[in-house]
Amino acid sequence: MPATTPFKIVSPTSPINLGELGVSAWLPVTHRQRLLLPLFVGKVAAGFPSPADDYVEKNLDLNDLLVQKPAATFFVRAQGESMLGAGIHPNDILVVDRSIDPVPGKIVICALNGELTVKRLERDNEQWQLKAENPDYPDIVIFEALELVIWGVVTNVIHPL
Repeated sequence: MPATTPFKIVSPTSPINLGELGVSAWLPVTHRQRLLLPLFVGKVAAGFPSPADDYVEKNLDLNDLLVQKPAATFFVRAQGESMLGAGIHPNDILVVDRSIDPVPGKIVICALNGELTVKRLERDNEQWQLKAENPDYPDIVIFEALELVIWGVVTNVIHPL
């Protein structure tokens, strides 16, 4: 990230305390107990049914699927509806990686004037913005007077049905 950005980026090795912001979070993912669950070879048809294939291809550990860098990863629960268009719903659990550079187009978790938010980071003609993915919510133009610290990049969403 160029040094000319109007925001700070938390280092993946920096300790973070989201509790100060009144946020429930699980930090960091350092203890990884393996939980192997069966992954079937066949795919599930979302259109017309196909013959079932009950052959187990391998065992899948959700840590391997969701967490690439355990020491730099944390989980946080989403609230609000500003990111519905990105598939983030109220009460979803977001997997956040602090080691990924927050570049334009990425969905980021950031502290904005002391409050945690999730938005898409964008840059339009030298102007940085935090964009909502719901037309009912305004985008946030980032300027020097705002206190903005990016905590990490959202890599996955755990969404209950």
